[in-house]
Amino acid sequence: MVGGKQATASKRKPSTAILNGEGSVALVPVSQDAVPINCAPIVSSYNDKIRPLLDAVDKLRNLMVMDEGIQLPTIVVVGDQSSGKSSVLESLAGISLPRGQGICTRVPLIMRLQHHSSPQPELSLEYNGIIDPTDEDNISDDIVKATNAIAGGGKGISNTPLTLLVKKNGVPDLTMVDLPGITRVPVHGQPENIYDQIKDMIMEYIKPEESIILNVLSASVDFATCESIQMSQSVDKTGERTLAVVTKVDKAPAEGLLEKVTGDDVNIGLGYVCVRNRIGDETYEEALAIAHELFQTHSLLSKIDKSIVGIPVLAQKLVQIQANSIARNLPEIVKKINDKLNYCLSELNTMPKSLSSVAEAMTAFMQIIGMAKESLRKILLRGEFEEYPKDRRMHCTARLVEMLNQYSDGLHKCDESDPKMNFLVEEINILEEAKGIALPNFLPRNAFLTILQGKVSGISSIPIGFVEQVWSYVEEVVISVLMRHSENYYQLQLSARRAGHNLMAKMKERSTEWMKEIVDMEKLADYTCDPEYVSEWNRLMSQQNAFIDGVLNDEKRPSVVAIEGIGEVEVGVLRQFPHVLGQAFDLKMRMTAYWKVVLRRFVDCMALHLQLSVSNLVNKEMEAEIVNELMGPYGGGIEKMLEESPAVAVKRDKLKKSIKKLTDSKVVLAKIMDSINSYGD
Repeated sequence: MVGGKQATASKRKPSTAILNGEGSVALVPVSQDAVPINCAPIVSSYNDKIRPLLDAVDKLRNLMVMDEGIQLPTIVVVGDQSSGKSSVLESLAGISLPRGQGICTRVPLIMRLQHHSSPQPELSLEYNGIIDPTDEDNISDDIVKATNAIAGGGKGISNTPLTLLVKKNGVPDLTMVDLPGITRVPVHGQPENIYDQIKDMIMEYIKPEESIILNVLSASVDFATCESIQMSQSVDKTGERTLAVVTKVDKAPAEGLLEKVTGDDVNIGLGYVCVRNRIGDETYEEALAIAHELFQTHSLLSKIDKSIVGIPVLAQKLVQIQANSIARNLPEIVKKINDKLNYCLSELNTMPKSLSSVAEAMTAFMQIIGMAKESLRKILLRGEFEEYPKDRRMHCTARLVEMLNQYSDGLHKCDESDPKMNFLVEEINILEEAKGIALPNFLPRNAFLTILQGKVSGISSIPIGFVEQVWSYVEEVVISVLMRHSENYYQLQLSARRAGHNLMAKMKERSTEWMKEIVDMEKLADYTCDPEYVSEWNRLMSQQNAFIDGVLNDEKRPSVVAIEGIGEVEVGVLRQFPHVLGQAFDLKMRMTAYWKVVLRRFVDCMALHLQLSVSNLVNKEMEAEIVNELMGPYGGGIEKMLEESPAVAVKRDKLKKSIKKLTDSKVVLAKIMDSINSYGD
């Protein structure tokens, strides 16, 4: 207790992981006593049975198992620029890191610290598949060179990691990831969005629940407004996986520091550790001794509980936290690796077998064409769409009916199909021009044909446009089905796509020519055996006398007259032609009755033609067209099917690499589990 208030670091009783006799990882409490300052290693006592667990996690990290979506327990070091982050890491590792203005850390630096008994340190850098040995004198320059090789020689950053292995007597067994310091204002040579880039990188590393956040804070700043605190709070609201290191305590005013680290206004669940950074040419041993003396004798700093001050305490806490995290997450890591391995094996097994002979290729070809034809029969002919339950675009019979209905509506709603428009005007004009030396009261047939030909010409673009529309839709469906069934055979896909486009072009051209013939037939002659024509004409003609009387004899001289089956029509101009009004009315009613027959034929014939054409397409023409294309000069023959598509080859290769990576990871974990079990024997 200090000043009646216990430090935040004591809120949670620390523990460390050990291997128990039952072959599993257990957590046990550890001592809170401050670590003595002497020439012993920075962490004086440490359960050496945990070392294999840390090595296993590092091996998994080197295998890049995190690329498979499996997160590993990781201590992530974050802090604002110039917060003293590099000094803290230097003190933990006992080496010099790059210093200077601006961002010193431009890539994720994975620091693997390992205590070993040899007095001769062993240092190496690993990046881009290169392992580069180095030493304490050159480590700083070599880190800069490696960083430039990864991120370029400018001041930009990269998400590609650089691994630093430090084997040295006295260092704590730790693996940490040091990230670029947070800066809001780009300096010359840095991209304008440098803050966003750094923030995105930090969030990627601290977001996983397995990450432990080591937040480095300068004693002089307001913790609540510190950028790194706000980032860690956004992913760790309870603070249960955040440890704060307060640096530069000897340079900042000591007043209020005790309250800041014990009051915990920013919810640091793993507590605080206050440290003094190494200054100038001080050796690491001298810096430790000076810091120890400072926290013992300073009038204000000496009031801070000794269990939360000094680099040795920080090292011990990190070792304990890391061990606990590994112990807690190891069973889930084993499960995730097994699950992902089983998934990859299953995916690989479901991929098509590589074809090794022409006979196998021919068999595969016939199976694919057979399945594609059956799929098209279902969706285009029989209206079965269980293969595409949610894709309404592939419910083809329903869509074709909708398109036919729209086509019919278009024919019936065009100007040529409106009997009220310019009522009897065209008929009167044509009758006037069709006069000849002949008996009166005979309707000239050429007048009827002239009107019919004009109306058919007026709507001819609608059926031609429908042919274009419907075959474009069928082409989309056919190509989609062919691509789905041949997706594993790249060369077949190319041939099938070309064949599909070629065949659809032929079908479209054939239907267009057929429809042009229908248009020409309708223009050539007027004929129907449909009794509805005569019935409709008689019904309309029954109103002729009343209509003529209303136009010519009604004293009110109405401008509009109603005709049942047609509606209200303008009649004012018709009074000028009393001599031909009866013939014009008869001609109009004949055309109105016959036009219904014409429109019905356009729709019915198109529906039957479409059914026959699609049936022939699926059952006869498609297979022959694909065979011709595959065997043609651009197809390369059946032998070409032996070549996998780039997408399939990439997927197969990726799955094999994932399986290798996960299998190797499984072996690493199996050895660890065997070691755990051996302790119980």
